[in-house]
Amino acid sequence: MRRKNHRGTACLGAFLAGVTAFGGALASPASAAPAAASRHASPPPVSDFRGVNWADPRDNYADDAVVPSGLSTSDSYATTYAKSEAIIGGFAKLGANTVRLPVNPTSVNGPFWKSYQAAIDAATAKGFKVILGYWEADNAKDGKIDDQASWDRMWARITSAYKDNSKVYFEPMNEPFGYTSQEWRDVAARWLTTHRSIPRDRVLIGGIKYSEDVKPVCADSRLDGTRIALHNYGFWHTDWTSVDQWKQDFKARIGNCASRTVLDEFGATMTSGLNYNGPVNGSSEVAYIQAATDTIRELGLGSVYWPGLRNGDTYSLTTLQGTGTRLSLKVNNQSGLDRLHWAWKK
Repeated sequence: MRRKNHRGTACLGAFLAGVTAFGGALASPASAAPAAASRHASPPPVSDFRGVNWADPRDNYADDAVVPSGLSTSDSYATTYAKSEAIIGGFAKLGANTVRLPVNPTSVNGPFWKSYQAAIDAATAKGFKVILGYWEADNAKDGKIDDQASWDRMWARITSAYKDNSKVYFEPMNEPFGYTSQEWRDVAARWLTTHRSIPRDRVLIGGIKYSEDVKPVCADSRLDGTRIALHNYGFWHTDWTSVDQWKQDFKARIGNCASRTVLDEFGATMTSGLNYNGPVNGSSEVAYIQAATDTIRELGLGSVYWPGLRNGDTYSLTTLQGTGTRLSLKVNNQSGLDRLHWAWKK
């Protein structure tokens, strides 16, 4: 049905140079991970999730370790922390307070985990909420957990490290499209039982199929108290040029579950000069983004744009600049950012 390579094709719009400057100052690297936040703070409403995805340039479906743009498996904890401070600082200047990061067994169970934790730690030290979501390998990509034992070890390691940090949230699987509704809800229920020490409001259960419908998850009493992750993309219906039609589509996917729903993947072309503040003029992407941001604002949804940063992705809200640890971000489309600010009531 989809994969993010669709976003990088020329049919989504030709790349234009010329982006709005958006610098990100580099802070000094921390010598140690930040102190864990209290597990007992009042949970934020979903509307307090105002974020962006930070993704691997190859896409987050990786056969090896998944590595967000700008990072490297060869970097130390301190270097990764310094790079992450700069990038997260750029996200903060966008108005975001949440970042969604990918994980897989290779990135967590292997040697990269020691330095990758610096990205999580740098984000939470800046007050960001961090959503850690599992992505299957590219050589599988069947919408199912690749290897149960490796997946279990990965989540045991992640939850052990971050169960006491209330800024860290856990998404057991990205887009479980290989499972039936019942099978996926059973998988999610088992995850909750296995990790019963994790507060349920810090768990995001993806909707069924491509995380495209949250209603069955919302209705399953075994999953009560969790957040629910929704995905929806404009390229699923490129012939739709009505804002109202897109709004109806969003609401049909959500039902009466808005108070639990975080739209943690949605996006459109940000490198082709589209004006998302202007009239639709027959553009399905403009109609889609206006409808998405209107719906987020109206229903009080959480939202995490795809992506805030992914090198080479035409949907990327920003472009990474600089070298080494001296990194900054440039906004690719100010009108796209304006629409996010509208959604976030900023």
